[in-house]
This record gives sequence, C-alpha cells and structure tokens, in this order.
Amino acid sequence: MTIAQDDTRTTADAGTVTTMTMAGALNRALADALAADPDVIVFGEDVGALGGVFRITDGLTARFGEDRCFDTPLAESGIVGTAVGMAMNGLRPVVEMQFDAFALPAFEQVVSHVAKLGNRTRGGIRMPLVIRIPFGGGIGGVEHHCDSSEAYYAHTPGLTVVSPSTPQDAYSLLRAAIASPDPVIFLEPKKLYWSKGEVDTAVTAELGTARIAREGTDVTLLAYGASVPLALEAAEVAAAEGRSVQVVDVRSLSPFDDAIVTAAVTSTGRAVVIAEAPGHVSVASEIQARVFERCFEYLEAPVRRVTGFDTPYAPPKLEHWYLPDVDRVLDAIDTLHWEDA
Repeated sequence: MTIAQDDTRTTADAGTVTTMTMAGALNRALADALAADPDVIVFGEDVGALGGVFRITDGLTARFGEDRCFDTPLAESGIVGTAVGMAMNGLRPVVEMQFDAFALPAFEQVVSHVAKLGNRTRGGIRMPLVIRIPFGGGIGGVEHHCDSSEAYYAHTPGLTVVSPSTPQDAYSLLRAAIASPDPVIFLEPKKLYWSKGEVDTAVTAELGTARIAREGTDVTLLAYGASVPLALEAAEVAAAEGRSVQVVDVRSLSPFDDAIVTAAVTSTGRAVVIAEAPGHVSVASEIQARVFERCFEYLEAPVRRVTGFDTPYAPPKLEHWYLPDVDRVLDAIDTLHWEDA
C-alpha cells in the first residue's frame, strides 16, 4: 500500500493525531502545504508519477496536478537554479535532491545564490526555498548514497539547516521550513524513513530550536537526525547500569540553540556528542566547542565525541563498523571521570 493510500488527510487547520512513518509524515506535510498555499511548488527527479525514490512525494501529482508537483531532468544545478528564479518571483519551491551526494552538483548554486541573495540585496530579495536532502547511512547504500554532508551547509551563512528525528518533527519542521521566508536545507535521515510515531498535525515547531528528548541528571547526550534514536537506546542501557542519561535532540544545526544545549549540559556536568559524519571539522566539532566555551566551569570531564570515522563511507557490508553504535556511546560515557563524582 502506498503512502498516499495510508494517509488520512484533513485540512491542516483542523489537526489530526495519527500514527505514521516519518516518510508518511513528510508526505502529509507536503500535501498540507500544497493545499494551504497555491504558491508552494514541489519538484525534483522522479518525484512525480513515481513519488520519489523513498516515496515521500507519493500521490502528490495525482492530487494536485503536474503544475504543482512535477519531475525534472537529472540536473541538480538546474533544479536549484530554477528554484532560485521561482523564489525570486514569489513562489515557494520545495525541491528534492534524490540522495545526499547527488546534491553536490548544485552546491555552487546553494552557496553563491540561495544563501547570499537575501544579504546581497539587503533583504530586497528573499529566498522562501526548501531543499530536501535524504542523508546519512544505515540503509546498506554505497558511496554517493550515504553521505553526511551537513557540515557544508551548516558552515554556510544564510542557510537554515535542520534535521528531524521523529515523525512529529518531520511534519512540524517541514511545515515551518516551507513557511519560512528564507532558505532551509532540510536533511532527512533516510535510516528513519520507516520509523513510526504519533503525529499531531496541529503541533507547530520553531526553526532554530532544540528539544529535550529524555530527562537525566548524570550525563547529556547531544545528537541529531538518525543519531537521536541511538542516543535514546544508549540511555536505556546506561539506565540499567545505574546512570541517569539526558538526551538532547539538537535538530537545528544552524541556527544553533545554545540556550537549551547549555542549560542541559550545565545541569549534568558531562556531555557526549553523537553524529554519523566524520569527526574532523564537523558539526560535532562545533557542538563540542560551543559546549566547552559556554559550560566550562560546570564540566566534570572533557566533552567527548562519537562520530563516523575520517574515511570515505564504508561499503554496505562494513557500514555497521563505521556508524556509531551503543557500545561506542557507552564507552565514551565511561570515560567521563566518574571516579570524581
């Protein structure tokens, strides 16, 4: 059964509470945005009749027509360039990059135009543009299909960069991204597309905010995207060993929610940052640095990182060695000077 057939649609204003997959939540968010605003346009490679590689756009062309959700040539730079022109002229394009590394041919457009037009024109031209990018590993894909390229975008001033970890956030953050007057890079952890959770379509999210995913008093795990369920799993195991572990879903990589993260780490005095991307010059590095700068006098131990390795992404049979796992997170927790507690 397709996502579109599974989806129980009502108007966004009424609000419904439904258990759905993250893929279904994203599909619902796109459908509700298309229904609510005639300026919203969805396009990309195979997003029309096929419904996208991961079926996120399933049923949208049939419901809204080819003028609102349509296929493009296999030319990512052209896709983003077209979206820039649309956004400059009042539309709200939502484009899909088929896989994470497939977005790289459009990177010059993103950095030189999408991110800078607002600043270059002193706000005279805004970019209400969303670029959806499936990212990360865990699906047994090969290189170019499992990249974690978030640092490139988070390093670029002018871009908002977010990544959901739950179906609820997938829905609420995507609706907020489409409503934003400025460009948003929306990173979708493909490993979580078929994870399930309750979604209330009346719940809104504010871009630029983190959330407390689990309360705890001994140590704070900081994660985003597919690393959040891993952090929660590690917290459960640690709880059985007598340690109270707090989990923060960073979810907004840029802008970064220093207030929630700082308060969380200050409350426990210990922190571990978890991310799939290689650790060198990474988002995890930035989070670690911000925590050191803002929480130093409260820290009982150095801030640790658990990341992917500084190598090209591993082939499918070896990716479980590359990706962070519960044992690596627990090992990092064990190094946090517990003998001084």
